[in-house]
Amino acid sequence: SSPLKIGDIAVKFLWADSLGAKSYSLFVETPDITLLVDPGAASMQPGYPLDEKMKKSLKETALKVIKRFARKARLVAITHYHFDHFTSPEEAPSLYRGKKLLIKDPNRWINASQWKRAREFLSALRRIAGPKVKEKSPTKSEGYLRDPVEGLNSSKLDFGDYNARRQELFSKGRKWLEGLFSLWENNTPQREFSAGKLEVSCADGRTFSFGGTKISFSPPLFHGIEYDRTGWVIALIIERGGYRVLYTSDLQGPQIEDYADWIIEEKPDLLIADGPPTYLLGFMMNRINFERSIRNMCRILRELEGKRVIYDHHLYRDKRYRERMEPLRRCLGKPLPPSVAEFLGLKPLIDTLRVNSTG
Repeated sequence: SSPLKIGDIAVKFLWADSLGAKSYSLFVETPDITLLVDPGAASMQPGYPLDEKMKKSLKETALKVIKRFARKARLVAITHYHFDHFTSPEEAPSLYRGKKLLIKDPNRWINASQWKRAREFLSALRRIAGPKVKEKSPTKSEGYLRDPVEGLNSSKLDFGDYNARRQELFSKGRKWLEGLFSLWENNTPQREFSAGKLEVSCADGRTFSFGGTKISFSPPLFHGIEYDRTGWVIALIIERGGYRVLYTSDLQGPQIEDYADWIIEEKPDLLIADGPPTYLLGFMMNRINFERSIRNMCRILRELEGKRVIYDHHLYRDKRYRERMEPLRRCLGKPLPPSVAEFLGLKPLIDTLRVNSTG
């Protein structure tokens, strides 16, 4: 299929959840760069209405597509360490060998499971790199670790009867964060390194320039709500010739109002957004935070009227996503922005399964 072109920026959607495996991988090309974003894929969750053999087959197909485009990429960006966003170098060394990697900082603003995963990832990278690894000097400490929720306007919003419960959750969140501060501060940090053409750089809050193309990464953003136990991600913006493409990674809505403000302020010409995980509604996402994600996305789409938007990822894990996202359609007064499948001229796989299933 043809890429989506925004000025000199060509975006190829390699895979996304609407195609039947968990992923949100892109191949971006400008006259200056070839960039692979989040080269990972995972099988759908047990509740997805497809047999396990087909789930595994779709995941393998996604990885084949990603590996094919990796051959053309000089740069690789990894926004966080969930398996639908990266692949182990031992499983697929061709994704990384000889490339410049722009990765989520493995040392700070990372939860315990991804902290461990990032270390396994970097150890595997060193093994495939061979004996000529050159460690860079330790990155400068960011100084005193502060609670990022204190700087969010969303933390001061009034949710009426939910306020007391929210403050209770914030208190638990602060304790969780203090535990992470201890993990980050009391362990030897991972260093950036290079080995021949392979080069690894932490990307959080940084901008990288390649000719006329800029790739800017956000500071770490919560993967969902304030103190979300799934940790942090880095969103990214690709800019060339006055055109901007913004990829949200996993903001899950976004659920945090400050993140919606940021997206609007960036004025992207193409927004590649991830929706809320409606399949977790009532389990890992409550109705209050779901409604926040609807309001935030409605505001973003109204403010970006006339701009291109692709809306995919978590939404398309849920056979009831259309029913649950109806408030957003009503707020907009028109259909939701297209998924990757719809951009490619296909129906989201979950829609075809919904029709065929009795559940």
